[in-house]
Amino acid sequence: MRGTVPRPFSRLRSRCMKMLWPNPSERVCELIRCIAESRLPVPDEVVDQLWRASQREVRQREYVDDPVLSETDRRLCKANLTHWLVSNLREPGRRVAPAKDSEMLTIARDLVLRGMDMNELGSWRAAQRVGWGLWVEQCFAATTDRDELRELIEVSANSLTTYIDDSIAAVGTYVDEIRAEMGVGAQAQRHTTVQLLLQGARISRGRAEEQLGYSLAGHHVAAILWVDSPADAHELERAAEWVMRTCGATRRLTLPPSTSALWLWVPSYEAPPTADVLHVLERTPSVRVTLGRPGADLLGFRQSHLDAAAAQRLLARVGSPRQVVRYEDVHLVDLITADLSQAEQFVADALGDLATADPVLQSTVRTYVAEGYSVSRAADRLFAHRNTIDRRLAKARAMLPRPLDHDPTSVSAALMLVELQQDQEAGC
Repeated sequence: MRGTVPRPFSRLRSRCMKMLWPNPSERVCELIRCIAESRLPVPDEVVDQLWRASQREVRQREYVDDPVLSETDRRLCKANLTHWLVSNLREPGRRVAPAKDSEMLTIARDLVLRGMDMNELGSWRAAQRVGWGLWVEQCFAATTDRDELRELIEVSANSLTTYIDDSIAAVGTYVDEIRAEMGVGAQAQRHTTVQLLLQGARISRGRAEEQLGYSLAGHHVAAILWVDSPADAHELERAAEWVMRTCGATRRLTLPPSTSALWLWVPSYEAPPTADVLHVLERTPSVRVTLGRPGADLLGFRQSHLDAAAAQRLLARVGSPRQVVRYEDVHLVDLITADLSQAEQFVADALGDLATADPVLQSTVRTYVAEGYSVSRAADRLFAHRNTIDRRLAKARAMLPRPLDHDPTSVSAALMLVELQQDQEAGC
C-alpha cells in the first residue's frame, strides 16, 4: 500500500526507538510513581529554588527587573515541574510532551511584546539543574539497590532532559507563531519607538510622535498597571481609561509590555492623589497601579516611566500587595530598600520602639509630618480631635530614639516602609 513503511524497516525503527528510549522495569516504574506522587503538589519552597536559579541566569535583565515578567517566570517554573511530575505519575519514565497551557503561551507572548529573543538557554538549564538535584535526592532515598538506582536515574534523566529540550523548542514555535500573527504593524512600531525613548536613544521627536500617535511636548505622568493573575488581564484597558480621567486628561498612550500589564502615559502636570485612583479602581480591584512623578518633554516621558517602574519593583521587593502607589510618596523608601538588611537597620535607628508600635500612632506621625507639623491639619485629615492627635504624638515622641524634629524625613520614610510591610502581614 502506498505510504506504508516496509516491515523490515519498521521493525528496525522500532528496535532503534527502544534502544533510544527503553521501557523501564516495573520496579523502577513503581519508584518513579512514588517519588512523583510525594512531590505533588509542588511545594512553594521548591518552586522558589527553581525560580531563583532561573532568574540568576537570565541574560535579558528586563525579565528580572520587571515584577510582572518575573512572576510569570515563577509560574512557568511551577507549571513545568508540575506537568512533568503528573506525566510521570501516569506514564513513568516516558517522553513528556511540552505543556500547552496558559503559562507557556503567556511566556511566548511576553517575549514577543517586549521584543526579546529566545536566547535564554542558561535560565532553563539552571532551573533544570536545581530540579534534577532535588529529584536525585529522592531517588537515593527511594532505594538502596544499586541496579535499581542506576536504572532509576538513567530513565529519569532521559525523561527530564528531553522534556526541557522539547519545551524550549515549543516556546520557540509559539514565539514564531505569535510574531507572524502580530506582524510588523503599528503596534510593533510603537513598541520599538517606546523602547528607544526609554533607552535615551537619539530619535526625532516628530518621527516618534507620528509612530506613537501621542504628543511628546509638555508634561507627562506615566503609570504602570498590572494584574497578579493573567485571568484578570481583561480589566486593564478599562482601568487605564479611568486612571487617565483621574489625571484630568482626555488622551493617552497605552502599550502592553506583557500579557498582564499596561504602560500608560497621559499629558498631565501632576499625579493624582492615591485616594482618587483607589476610588476609580473600586470596580477593578485586581488591577494595581504605580504612578511616576510628572516630567516635561522627552526626558519627562522617560523619567516618569522609570519612576513608575521603580515603584512597582519596590512593591515586589518588600512583598507589599498595596494597590496604588505614587513614586513621589515612596522614593526615599525605594532608595533605602536597595539593600533590605540595611533597610531594617535604618528603620530601627530612625524609629526605635515606634517601629513596632500601634499602626494608629505610626500613621499619626506620618500624617503630622506630611501636613507640615500642623496638629490641626493632621486632625482634619485623620478625622480626629486635635487633643487626640496631641496625645498620640506625645506617646510616639517618647518611643523615638531622637526628637522628631531632628530628622523628620528619615522618620517619615521609615514609617512608610513599615506601613508597606504591614500591608503584607495583613494581606490587604
